[in-house]
Amino acid sequence: MMQTPLIINCVLNSFLSYTTITLNTLTILALRRTSHLSKTLKMLLLNLAVTDLGVGLLAQPSYVVYLVMIIQGKTQTLTSEITLQIVYITGKFLSYVSFFGVVALAADRFLSIYLHLRYQELVTYKRVLAVVVSDWLLSAILALIFSLRPQIEFFISVPMESVCYLATASFYLKIYLLVRRHKTQILTQRIQVTQEQTENEANAAKLRKSATGTFYLYLVFVACYVPRLCVMTIIKRAGESTALVIHLRLYTFTLVFLNSSLNPLIYCWKMRHVGKAIMVILRNLAPCRRN
Repeated sequence: MMQTPLIINCVLNSFLSYTTITLNTLTILALRRTSHLSKTLKMLLLNLAVTDLGVGLLAQPSYVVYLVMIIQGKTQTLTSEITLQIVYITGKFLSYVSFFGVVALAADRFLSIYLHLRYQELVTYKRVLAVVVSDWLLSAILALIFSLRPQIEFFISVPMESVCYLATASFYLKIYLLVRRHKTQILTQRIQVTQEQTENEANAAKLRKSATGTFYLYLVFVACYVPRLCVMTIIKRAGESTALVIHLRLYTFTLVFLNSSLNPLIYCWKMRHVGKAIMVILRNLAPCRRN
C-alpha cells in the first residue's frame, strides 16, 4: 500500500480528533445551558454530541495509531491486532449510535409538527430517554456481532442502513409538506387573527426552524456516510483488488469521522440559541482584557 494516502489520512484524523473534541465539548456545555429547546430535543442533540465526542476521544486516536503501525510495517503484531479491533468496534459502535440518533431526531421533528399540541403529551422525556438507551444498546450489539462475524456485516448493515436513509428522507419530506400546508392555512386565515392564533404561528415558526436545523444535520450525515456504504458494496462485489479501492476505503473512514466535527458547526449556524451559548462560553474562557 502506498504511503501517501496513509500519511494524509493520519494527519487529517489527528487534526479532526482535536477539532471534534473541542467543538463537541463546547456544544455539550451550550446545550446544557440553553433553555430555549424542549427537553426531548435537547436530549436527542446531546446524544449526538456525546457520540461525536466519543469519536474524537476514542475512535479517531486509535485509528491514527493503527495507520502509524501500517506505515511502520507493524501490522502482524499482537498490538496491531488489538488496535485494529479497538478501531473496528469503537468506530462501528459510535457510527451506529450516531446513525440511529439522526433517524430518531428526524422522527422527533416530524412528530412535533404532525402531532402539534399533542406532541408534549405523547412524546415524553422518559420515552425519548428509552429511545436513546435503546439506540446505544442496539449499536453495541451490532458492533459486537460484526466484530465476531464480519462476513455477515454487508448483508445486515446495507439493507438496514438503506431502509433508515429512506425512512429519514420520508420524515423530512412529510415535514416539508406539513409546513407548506400550515403556511397556506395561516395565509387564508390572516383576516381574523386572534391572540391564540398568533401564539400558534410563533410555535409553528419555532418548530419549522428546529426541523430545518436537523435537516441540515441529515444532509451532512448522508454526505459523510453514503460513500462508505458505496465502497462496502464495491468491495463485496469486486473485492479489494485495486489500490484505488483500498485508498477509497481509507478516505471514507475519514469522511465518516469528519461528520463529528461538522455537526457542532451546524448547531451554531442553524440553531441560534446554541450558537449564542457557545459564544458566551468562549468569551468567558478568553483571558480578561486589561484596561
